[in-house]
Amino acid sequence: MRTLFCSSHFRFAGVLKGAEALSIGLIALFDDMVAIAKLAAASLDDAAALAAKAGIKAAGVVVDDTAITPRYILGFDAKRELPIVGKIAAGSLRNKLILLLPATLTLSYFFPWMITPLLMFGGAYLCYEGTEKIFEAIIPHQASSHETQLGTVVLSQHTLEVEKVAGAIRTDFILSAEIMAITLGTVSDESILMQAIVLALVGIGITVAVYGVVALIVKADDVGVALTKNSNGSIVGRVSHTFGRALVLGMPGFLTFLGAAGTAAMIWVGGGIMVHGLDAYGVHSVSQAISSGADAAAHALPFAAGPVKWTVMALLSGVVGLLIGAVSIPAFGFIFVPAWNLLIDNLCKR
Repeated sequence: MRTLFCSSHFRFAGVLKGAEALSIGLIALFDDMVAIAKLAAASLDDAAALAAKAGIKAAGVVVDDTAITPRYILGFDAKRELPIVGKIAAGSLRNKLILLLPATLTLSYFFPWMITPLLMFGGAYLCYEGTEKIFEAIIPHQASSHETQLGTVVLSQHTLEVEKVAGAIRTDFILSAEIMAITLGTVSDESILMQAIVLALVGIGITVAVYGVVALIVKADDVGVALTKNSNGSIVGRVSHTFGRALVLGMPGFLTFLGAAGTAAMIWVGGGIMVHGLDAYGVHSVSQAISSGADAAAHALPFAAGPVKWTVMALLSGVVGLLIGAVSIPAFGFIFVPAWNLLIDNLCKR
């Protein structure tokens, strides 16, 4: 009996030791899990901070993107405005996440020398598209003839919508490439995983912000109509009625202005990309001339030096963009655009 008791006692002690070892192992495992969770949270915080920093640096391109996009939606039935914005936003996400994110990481890792010429090609395209819009506004008859030669004269509302969406996605691709390049420059010292996370965060965040604002802009007149129907005689009702009436009356002019600003933004952003590209290849004379002109203007008006310098630099970059756009119309108009339209049409049909 004593032998049996001792044997049972040792077995029980062994079970206790095993349970103790198991509990210590579980505690260690939980500690490791907590440490991993803290590390992941810190990494996400770092990624969010880097994404915010990159987004601030890309703010100029984001503003241009917001100004450019509404002009592709002008002239459509109110019921089609939000669906068109949705199609362009989906194309923008596809540009950033499926095409540009892996392409940017691949190029920066294996072929970093290709990034600048590709950006310059995109800048030249922006110059071309903006210059063509000015060409259409100044001499519409010849512009119509040019479009007929390109085979882009629309025959139906559906065809017009497809072409407008395709044009917006093309333009977004160039601006998105610029945004991704700026973002990559901000996180170039990080690991490739962190670069991918930050690029994705910036791509999603900027797309939501830009097209959310665009949707608000194009539907502002509908909001105004709804506010004007407020027949409440209170102060709030009268204020909302007045504000709604101002929206209804003011939005057409504002959208027209925004369309013109978008065209101008295409030209000065494209010209700026080309100037920076030339600078990267050792052609400093253009950028130096622009900087000298901007500095001289800022010195002449010291009370508004910052805005004056930016305005002059934008204007001079726009002049460069107009020259490049005029020269590039044959190449882009008759070669690149038809090929890209064919590609986009195939993608839209899928």
